[in-house]
Order: sequence, then C-alpha cells, then structure tokens
Amino acid sequence: MQAVILAAGKSTRTYPLTLTRPKPLLKIANKAILDYNLEALGNLADEIIILVGYKQKMIKKFTSQRYPNLNIIYVEQKEQLGTGHALLVLKDYIKGRFILLLGDNIYSKADMKSISKHKYSILVKQVQNWGNFGVIVEKNGIVTDIIEKPEKFISDIINCGLFSFDEKIFRFLKKTKKSERGEYELTDALKMLAEEKTLKCVKSSLCPQISYSWDLLAADSELRKNKTLIGPNSKITGTIKNSTIGNNCVIAGDVTNSIIMDNTVIEKGSIVEDSIIGENVHFKGKIIAKNNVCSRVKDAKIKVGRLGAVIGDNVNAKNVIINAGCKIWPSKKIKNRTIESDIL
Repeated sequence: MQAVILAAGKSTRTYPLTLTRPKPLLKIANKAILDYNLEALGNLADEIIILVGYKQKMIKKFTSQRYPNLNIIYVEQKEQLGTGHALLVLKDYIKGRFILLLGDNIYSKADMKSISKHKYSILVKQVQNWGNFGVIVEKNGIVTDIIEKPEKFISDIINCGLFSFDEKIFRFLKKTKKSERGEYELTDALKMLAEEKTLKCVKSSLCPQISYSWDLLAADSELRKNKTLIGPNSKITGTIKNSTIGNNCVIAGDVTNSIIMDNTVIEKGSIVEDSIIGENVHFKGKIIAKNNVCSRVKDAKIKVGRLGAVIGDNVNAKNVIINAGCKIWPSKKIKNRTIESDIL
C-alpha cells in the first residue's frame, strides 16, 4: 500500500517557529512530527510519497539521514494552492488504494491501520474547540456532510486529516473550484465523494492537532504524559516542571509547562512559563504566563487560553520581561527592556 504525506506548505500560523524550518520538522516531546508519522508507517506502507515545497531540502536531508531504509519518493508542489491541489499534483504517482496524511499532525500506527481497513475513510475525533476545524456530520458512522470552521454549533466531531482513498478521489478533485481564499480544498472533494460513496468515520486514538505554534504545548504534554523530558547532553541546575528540554541545553533558571528546543541556554534567575523557546536561543529574563491571552496571527487576534511567549530560533534576549502572548521572530537581539507586543 502507498502512503502520501502532504508537507509542502509554509505554515504561517505557526510562525515564528516555521520561519526557520518546515512544520513537519517541529519537535514535540523531542521528536519531529515527521518522526512520529514515518515510524508509524514503517511496516505499513510499501512506498511513501512526500509532497514537498517550502524548505524541501531540510525534509529530504532529515528523512535520508534518519530513514535510509524506507522507500520514500519526493514530489514538488511548486505552487501552494490548497490541500486539494496538493493531492491532485500526485495523480500520476498513485497506483491504487492509499492512505493520506496531513504532514503537520501526528497520527498513531493503530489509527493508520484502522483507516486502511476501509476503502474510503476519514479519521475523526471529538473536541471542544470545534470552531477551529472542519467538522463532520455523520449518521451511523458514515459521513453525510463536512463544514469548514462553522460559526454556529453543528457538530463537535472534527476531521483529523488522515484518510483512506483510491484513485477515484482524483475525479472529484478535478471538479473542485477555488474557495474564497483562492485555494482548491480537499474538503470540497470529500463532500462529493461522500455523496456518491460510503465514507466511513474512524474514531482517533491519538491525534494532536497543531494549528498554531502554542498547540505544540498541549501536544507535547499529551505525548510525554505530563512527565518532564530532558534530551541528551543537557545540563540542568535550575528547576524543571512538566516540560520538555531539548538536546545540549543549559538550564539554570526555572522552566514550567514549556518546550525548550535544542542548544538553548536559560540563565540563572530566569523564569519561563507556558512558553516555546526555539533552538540556539540565549535567554535571561522572565516570561510570566497568563490565562485568556490573545495573540496576533496574520492580522487577527486569536484567543489562546494560557500562554507565555513563543521565541524563534537564534534569539539573544538578556535582561528582558516578555508579556504573555508575545512572539519574537528568529535571530533578534534584545536586551534591557519589557516586551509588550510581537517583535517581527
């Protein structure tokens, strides 16, 4: 069986973390998203097709070094025109039945096996924040409709982005038209498929949804089961609570409910709460989290819940206080100040 991973997009909603790497290479519990999915596919798929685009050299280098024994081929999506267009690019590479994964979420091997048992199926799960996703209307486990990000409650069952198809999906993809945001949506093809074929709902056992940068915090906590995780060669003299510390870090401050990526230094006296700090960062200061924080993403204010800050790679920040909800773009140098808004 073939497996397809869509991994071409820029993932602007996860900036600043994806300014320096593609989203599938973001680490959660010290493993890349792509690690989890390739490990799950290892003995399940005979051939893995990865659709690449944004920073594709990083993905190719990563997979060739870590998974030399997997049969992986790469196809480039030169224009990012939506998930429907992304799959249509692969039409000539598909030989029969296949499973499709969105490359920015994590899926379990058990769910992949369950999905592959059905000719046409979709992985779903029940959530509270249904308004952020495509929701599924179903009857007796069969999809009857899909509504993208509804403003009013229709269903709390969401599309997780893992599917089982055959080549017939391309007939429906060819009929799709550009959406209001100028993209060809896979959802439109799914609706047509569901009208003509039986599209089975498969309930997820594990599927963290990574839409925004701060979603990594919940996914990280879930995957390490609220236990602190410390990577190799990291030196800890501060206090770590319910967090992930990457490889080769030096942590002399206090870190709580956070992700600290590889090769980062947190100086003595620093406080970091509910935050994500990228690779090769040198930090001295305080990030105090708050509840019901708003963070700006693509000119829109997004309600987050509890959040400290998100700091991109290679930032040098000394003697700073960073207000809750702020993001700092990569390679910024800041010192002796209070940060009250994003630094781009």
